Amino acid sequence: MTPEFVVSFATEAITIATKLAAPLLITALVLGLVVSIFQAVTQIQEMTLAIIPKMVGVVVLLILFLPWFVSTAAEFMAKTFSSIPFYIGLG
Repeated sequence: MTPEFVVSFATEAITIATKLAAPLLITALVLGLVVSIFQAVTQIQEMTLAIIPKMVGVVVLLILFLPWFVSTAAEFMAKTFSSIPFYIGLG
């Protein structure tokens, strides 16, 4: 394994992880901002009001995007497993 290979593999893994996490994190960020603005306007400082909408939004998005998440991760893993002989120098 060359240093270039390790760097490219790590870069690809980080890119895939970012692509998978970004929709959930962005949803939680946007919902948190909306709830924070609502709390500031109405002066309601209830902790469950801040947490529950984010949890529901992330779970709904996870259910909607689950096929894409699974296919993206499976594609990366299939590519990784099929390249194992190349990784250890047999290919």
